[in-house]
Amino acid sequence: MARASRLPEGVEPPVAMVKKPRLRKLGPIDPGLRPGRGFSRGELKAVGLTPKQAMKLGLYVDKRRKTVHPWNVEALKRFLEALRSTSQAEA
Repeated sequence: MARASRLPEGVEPPVAMVKKPRLRKLGPIDPGLRPGRGFSRGELKAVGLTPKQAMKLGLYVDKRRKTVHPWNVEALKRFLEALRSTSQAEA
């Protein structure tokens, strides 16, 4: 990924996952998840990042989406923890 060139080796930016649209003809079946365009502002705010900081870290930001999915927040927390652990190991 070209945007993540400044990241330490071995640390990959997470991919935002969103729910697939539910089709009426299939009934109340949960269709699952798919990769999204990026993380919502609410998800970034939950982990203490601004959209500008997230873009500097190589994360994609979807400015249109307003949902906050807990699995995306957890992925961002794991990513930031991995960044902190590699930066402390280098120091």
